[in-house]
Amino acid sequence: MNPALERLLSAFRDELEFAQVLVRRVDRAFELRHIRDQQVPVERLRTIAIEGLRDLAQKTASGAFRPLKSAPNLQRGWRTVTRTPEELELTLGHLYPGALADWLAVEQGPAPVTHYRPFTERQTGMYRITTKLDDSEVAQVIRACCGARFCLKRRLWTIEQTEVDAPLAKSIIPCLEPCALLLELARTAVRINQGAEPQPTKDEIPKLLAAVENADPTVAEADFANLSNPRRAQLALEKLKPRAPEIKH
Repeated sequence: MNPALERLLSAFRDELEFAQVLVRRVDRAFELRHIRDQQVPVERLRTIAIEGLRDLAQKTASGAFRPLKSAPNLQRGWRTVTRTPEELELTLGHLYPGALADWLAVEQGPAPVTHYRPFTERQTGMYRITTKLDDSEVAQVIRACCGARFCLKRRLWTIEQTEVDAPLAKSIIPCLEPCALLLELARTAVRINQGAEPQPTKDEIPKLLAAVENADPTVAEADFANLSNPRRAQLALEKLKPRAPEIKH
């Protein structure tokens, strides 16, 4: 048995929350379902074969592509039963690729974390400019991209004066280095500073708040040129806060 899976199985008795998935022991098998479907009767859930979970994880309920599998927008209304630990490992891998190995790396410690500065300093091409952000600007990007409303991974990388995520803040899945989505938002932040992207105005606050709260399914998750993108809108709000302290979001 995979050492990561063996350790995970020893970590819970009856149930385990793995980001948005609830894993239940059922006799010698395991049942998986969305955590928000915990109390839903079995007959109201569609049974999905293990091989079908990869496709399930690709899209939101509205059909939008999910580039970040740890985003809290996994579809509901399904269940999967795995007969062996090996099938359970395969199932978790379809829903959260690489998460099990990262979890074990943290459990065994010390975690192989790559913080923002070393990570961006080794970038080349169009992402090299992400080194230009100062610590306060990086903190804005982190709040705009990595908050619990956007990602369920527990962030263990950081910069000076910015705390990592608390152990129970999101899920047991760790984030060991900045992801591609974070890098692209950091690039957008630099372009805003350079005047290549529009600066937000105080008059836009209601529109920005609405974009964060009510994600438009037609806006691609990584389309940061669009002010209706929730992460882009949150970044705009973060940049406005020094000028508009009434913003609480």
